[in-house]
Amino acid sequence: MKTAAPVVEVRDSIAAIPPRDWNRLAGDDPFLRHEFLNALHETGCANADTGWAPCYLLLRENGACAGAMPLYLKTHSYGEYVFDWAWADAYHRHGLNYYPKLLSAVPFTPVSGQRVLAATGERRRLLMVAALELARESRASSLHCLYPTAGQAAEIHACGLMLRHGVQFHWRNHGYADFDGFLATLNRDKRKKIRQERRRVRDAGISFEWFTGSAITDASWVFFNRCYRETYRQHRSTPYLNLDFFRALGRTMPENILLIVARREQRPIAASLNIHNGQRLCGRYWGAIEYHPALHFETCYYQAIEFCIARGIATFEGGAQGEHKIARGLLPVETCSAHWLAHPQFSAAIEDFLARETRGISTYLDELDERTPFKQRRATAGR
Repeated sequence: MKTAAPVVEVRDSIAAIPPRDWNRLAGDDPFLRHEFLNALHETGCANADTGWAPCYLLLRENGACAGAMPLYLKTHSYGEYVFDWAWADAYHRHGLNYYPKLLSAVPFTPVSGQRVLAATGERRRLLMVAALELARESRASSLHCLYPTAGQAAEIHACGLMLRHGVQFHWRNHGYADFDGFLATLNRDKRKKIRQERRRVRDAGISFEWFTGSAITDASWVFFNRCYRETYRQHRSTPYLNLDFFRALGRTMPENILLIVARREQRPIAASLNIHNGQRLCGRYWGAIEYHPALHFETCYYQAIEFCIARGIATFEGGAQGEHKIARGLLPVETCSAHWLAHPQFSAAIEDFLARETRGISTYLDELDERTPFKQRRATAGR
């Protein structure tokens, strides 16, 4: 029987792709699960109306789903955490349109992972070729792939995309028996500062609870959404997500959720949402309805680290940016994105810019390494 040639299809909705097929390709990454992405679209957080028009690629071999790639045609650069506003401004000043652009990413999620979902290098190459063809056919200014793994970044680069480097801060679990065991590895000043911060929170009468799975009630989601929106209000910004999205997560993938709630006088006053797969815990959002010194650090970092130690989770990722995380045991990690621009002159200019930026990132990482909070230097990941 003759084997049919692979076919790449474009889908404008992940809902049209069977969850079992998609999740088989996504593996254990909760941010790539069908349930997570579909919740973003179905609740109106990431769809054509909000500037995130899905155009997912689906690779079929003999009718079976053999690969996929989350793609969006975007009319802005919000919610990406890899900033190209200056590129868009340069296009505008030269009378050119930067938008729409084509983007492979998980909306609002600066977490590294697979971006081209296929088991073999050849299938991934076919999907990248199809993504570039789609960018040209849709007259997009560019194609961007955000936060791919290091291995996939090399494959994507080989397909003609330029690499851009960034920095995040991650905590590693070195088999600590408890939080004090972790603190014992820090130098005296950092250990003292963390203990002082934690004491200030306790002395304010604040306690914490961890909620996972079905223990997260609807009332908990309502309160968390209030905290989440308060954070955006304080920053005079518009929140990307909504209560329906959080409820959908709790309903469809409760095993991946950790909700940390702070209480004072038996009232909830703050909360943080974390997503994990048993090996990696990612802090995503937080908020508070009362201000207390060090409450942010305790709710977002120290409680998450304690959870990782208790559950044997290897890594805690504290989100994008934030040098203040170093003093709390999160070390710098190099991240990556990949970019292709259709305009040859702009492509050359940005390639030159990225070469200079990469040298600066390398110097920056060396400087951060000198600020290690640990008694013994631990190797910076991803270098």
